[in-house]
Amino acid sequence: MEKRGFGSTGMEITPIGFGSWAIGGENWSHGWGPQDDNNAVEAIERALGKGINWIDTAAVYGLGHSEELVAKALEGTTEKPYIFTKCSLVWDSNRHISNNLKRDSIWRECEASLMRLKTNTLDLYQIHWPSPEEDIEMGWRTMAELKEEGLVKHIGVSNFNVEQMKRAQSIAPVESLQPPYSMLRRGIEKEILPYCMEHNIGVIVYSPMLSGMLSGAMTRERALNLPQNDWRRNNKEFQEPRLGHNLELVELLRTIGKKHDTSPGEVAIAWTLRHPGVTAAIVGGRSAEQVEGTIGAAELNLSQEEADAIEEFINAMPE
Repeated sequence: MEKRGFGSTGMEITPIGFGSWAIGGENWSHGWGPQDDNNAVEAIERALGKGINWIDTAAVYGLGHSEELVAKALEGTTEKPYIFTKCSLVWDSNRHISNNLKRDSIWRECEASLMRLKTNTLDLYQIHWPSPEEDIEMGWRTMAELKEEGLVKHIGVSNFNVEQMKRAQSIAPVESLQPPYSMLRRGIEKEILPYCMEHNIGVIVYSPMLSGMLSGAMTRERALNLPQNDWRRNNKEFQEPRLGHNLELVELLRTIGKKHDTSPGEVAIAWTLRHPGVTAAIVGGRSAEQVEGTIGAAELNLSQEEADAIEEFINAMPE
């Protein structure tokens, strides 16, 4: 699998990485419903076996459980992938999640993530959300401290806008950004991606398949009957009237995919990788089979005609 330079980090990463949000389990506020841990470990192993060389996770995914599963999957592996994780979302004994960018909190989070991941150094540590807004500078100074201490090799941000990145840049270089991006969620195209290109900030986008909506496996019946503990149940993209329009788009992606022997989801992922400001895409997998259904995106090159057809369809979709 080809590799791409990741901003100023010096890392060379594959066009898609394994995303660990969905494998965190169901017993937390942003779970994806029931998850078998063995299937999760097999998904990671399959991704690495297919050539993926980085994993993105976060402390809050499953309230620590996702990081533990990543560590379990890596036991005994000789060629370790890059490990990226995130901080700033913390939880209490009642499993209530809150935002915290205070220095002591970030240090505690980093040390806890290192223990769960069973590693001495994190390849990339990211602030998950720029909240509380007034503490961005404190949080970023702490991230720079962690890098200076050698606990993390590189530092980045997630869900930051340009102004927030500028505030961080005045303290220490922002090496990466992790924003949401898909053909139905394109807010970063206007200002954020150009800024990252100008400042050599690597960009790894999340939810390129819009949390599974564009995967090709989602049906109207499934979307309307998601488990009660699946956060997508309350997402407007999985409810009418948007649901019907989104499923029509999936059929276009399916038609395009057939020409390449790829799935609709692989077309959706490959579409995000066409943008010159995007380094790579984070692709979740809850089983080895799901990994097999998305891995082809790394080598799929959409033609201009296919991209134009997608653009025309999206522009005709109601708001």
